[in-house]
Amino acid sequence: MKRYTVWITIVFWGLGIICTPAANARDSQPDTPSPKVNPKTGRAVDWAAIETLDMQTAVAVALAGNPDIGAAVERVHQAKARVAQARSTYWPRLDTNVTAARVELSKEVYNENLTTARYFNPNATIDDPEDYYNAGLTASWTLFDGFERKFTNLSARYGEKSGTEALEDVRRLLISAVAQSFFSAQLAQENIAIAKADEAFNQRQLTDAKARRRVGTGSLSDVLNFQVRGNQARTTRINEEYQYKTALFGLAALLGLPDARLPDHVELAHLAPETPKELSTPLVAQLIADAMDRRPDIREARWNIKQTEAQIKIAQAGYYPTISVAGSVDGERDHDMHFSRDDFGNSIQVSLSYNLFSGGMTKAKVREARHKKKELEKSLEDRMLSATADIRSSAALVATAQAQVVLQRENAGLVQRTRDLVEKEYNAGQASLVRLNEAQKDLTTARGNLALALVGLRQAWIELHTRTGTLLNMYENSR
Repeated sequence: MKRYTVWITIVFWGLGIICTPAANARDSQPDTPSPKVNPKTGRAVDWAAIETLDMQTAVAVALAGNPDIGAAVERVHQAKARVAQARSTYWPRLDTNVTAARVELSKEVYNENLTTARYFNPNATIDDPEDYYNAGLTASWTLFDGFERKFTNLSARYGEKSGTEALEDVRRLLISAVAQSFFSAQLAQENIAIAKADEAFNQRQLTDAKARRRVGTGSLSDVLNFQVRGNQARTTRINEEYQYKTALFGLAALLGLPDARLPDHVELAHLAPETPKELSTPLVAQLIADAMDRRPDIREARWNIKQTEAQIKIAQAGYYPTISVAGSVDGERDHDMHFSRDDFGNSIQVSLSYNLFSGGMTKAKVREARHKKKELEKSLEDRMLSATADIRSSAALVATAQAQVVLQRENAGLVQRTRDLVEKEYNAGQASLVRLNEAQKDLTTARGNLALALVGLRQAWIELHTRTGTLLNMYENSR
């Protein structure tokens, strides 16, 4: 009989290709690409072409480069892989096995076997040690499993959608953090400008005071006063510059930049005046309705509930029988591995298994899944109530900030006019130095209050958009 050395390996490989072409095709499909980012504002942003960093660009860079986003994207890919795993259970399973063993008998067993063999043949011998070889191919396919595969696949799909919403929620919170950090840096930048203006004013007055003293119409106390005031303004500027640098470091970290620092040539966009839209009244009822549909964390919670519903069905699959079919080709040979056709046999079987009693395991699993669903439903209800309360609170904060901006804008204009008038009166000898100091201090304070109110207004709007879930739509072009 003709012997073959490696034919079984070739047959196994060929059967694998013939029996599972669709499965191989599915497994070879690439993962869904990660969400794309605008090339103009993506991770590989050309910093050399950027001189002023505005809010839109900052958000785009953060969405592309922040490590939390990358981690959330990987979690979505994991969920997609779990869907593929669940889908694979619909296909037959093909396994191959090859074993080789070398058996050496103990002296006592060898003598017993030899005695037995020579009972029938006095000249018989026994090979020791002896080699044994086995090869087999098994195909199995589950025909029915109580719909467990169906609902496992459904659960995995819901998990994927939940992971996608979780990614959107990370984006939402990241944009909010970038915006808050960006506005804080702008406030420090504006305070630097205010301190510089105060410093320049006192320097100008110091120069005039020195000139008046030289001609005998000024006093040394005036000179010293403006020197002290100038030093105080310089101290404030130095402190605000430190605050500005610290804010930029925090912003750069959120953007995912190496070493947590912006390029030296990049300047932050300056604080712009308020717009009519920022002074508009928030429509609270509409915002609450939008939040119930748009907030990713609420949508994620809903998908989690659906996933739990599928898990209830998975648990209930234990009430049904399992039917499967399996076939195998097995070969066994000793002495050498040169298998021939006569060394192989085959079998095919259909099996049905049905659990009659397991101590209430299936019932307990179903009960656990149902209670988990109720827990998630209560958590969603609590989250929606919290979202409603937060939105109302944020809308009230926006209204307060709007009133503050209008008031501080008016007050800054009035104080500016007052300071200019007092300065003229002081230069004409009609106002005291104390009055001029007070007027300049009031102007510096008014400008700082206006900047603080303006940043507070924008931070309040960001908080409101974050809580309603509309923040993502505002920057969707930055993805």
